[in-house]
Amino acid sequence: MISDVESFFAKTRPQAVFLAAARVGGIVANDRSPASFLYDNIAIATNVIEAARQARVEKLLNLGSTCVYPKFAPQPISENALLTGSLEPTNQWYAVAKIASIKLCDAYRRQYGCDFISAMPTNLYGPNDNFDLEASHVIPALIAKMAAATDEGTADVMLWGTGTPRREFLHVDDCADALVHLMQHFSGEGPVNIGTGDDLTIADLAKLIASVVGFRGRIAFDPSRPDGTPRKLTDVTRLRELVWSARIALAEGLAQTYTWYREHASSLRRAAV
Repeated sequence: MISDVESFFAKTRPQAVFLAAARVGGIVANDRSPASFLYDNIAIATNVIEAARQARVEKLLNLGSTCVYPKFAPQPISENALLTGSLEPTNQWYAVAKIASIKLCDAYRRQYGCDFISAMPTNLYGPNDNFDLEASHVIPALIAKMAAATDEGTADVMLWGTGTPRREFLHVDDCADALVHLMQHFSGEGPVNIGTGDDLTIADLAKLIASVVGFRGRIAFDPSRPDGTPRKLTDVTRLRELVWSARIALAEGLAQTYTWYREHASSLRRAAV
């Protein structure tokens, strides 16, 4: 409730706010709960941003996602691509809410002079991710699937789509570092992309994760299932002009994430029951 949010801000009086709260999930979750993804994320943005204004927060950073960009945006995707085309249908509900949050920050800057900014991270992964196969994104889903297949001696792992879409991935620790950097060095309207500037196919990602996990079976694809956006690579020119770039290589980050998953697998299974 907004009264609870306002009470929290009035009590804590934060100097800076990183607005990372959101209802998130993969294709399955978005498809099953479109109203929840739209309503909850709009509610989070409007309540927190307005409460931050009332509490005279010095600076707020609003986190979105690169899914705010059109499905067929020119690659790599620059921040100027926002609202230039149709969204990917499988995550349009989440995307519309995040676009609204960007515009809300811009509007508060214009009307009230609030130093509220927005950042659009690419696909994130790392320790403490959601490994629930019904709600997770691609990297935790692949790690969980292949780890289970390895443990059970399963010969095949079936993945959704064709394996041809290309995706960019950023370790969560790199993202956190970039957000602090933006909070210190950026002030302006519109989103700033946060990414690596490199991508790979889902098929190649699956092979890389199989290598990390030790899965030696066959990786198969179900083309009757949706692929999502064909390619989603961010143009990180704006971020690099602010003198920041990612440090954690994908192979290194995947190995770290898999280690964390193995160390916490039993507790994750208990939580899912």
